[in-house]
Amino acid sequence: MSQVGSVYGAFLPGLVIASLGIGAVFVTATTTALAMVEHREAGLASGVVNTFHEVGGSIGVAVVSTVAASGFERGSPGGFGDAFTVWSVAAAAGAVVALGLVPRGKPQSTGGPHVH
Repeated sequence: MSQVGSVYGAFLPGLVIASLGIGAVFVTATTTALAMVEHREAGLASGVVNTFHEVGGSIGVAVVSTVAASGFERGSPGGFGDAFTVWSVAAAAGAVVALGLVPRGKPQSTGGPHVH
């Protein structure tokens, strides 16, 4: 039982931090994308952002799972450490790219659609 408890203790803090970070990234990505397009293109921009969220998540899970499973072939759980390393490096690279893409200054508001 103590081994199971130590596994939860090792994984839980990282998963909580990742969950908070992923939520912040999704909101920021959607807000930034919608602020950079005309109001009439907001639906298209939202769809593109959501597509990238889904495809990126699928690719990320596939890569990290493959790295983790490679440790099982060697008969050790060491693949999990490798998987978390790959995940961390990918997250850091994504953060650097995202910081470069965020527009500087306050976005111009179009005021939304005009109804007469």
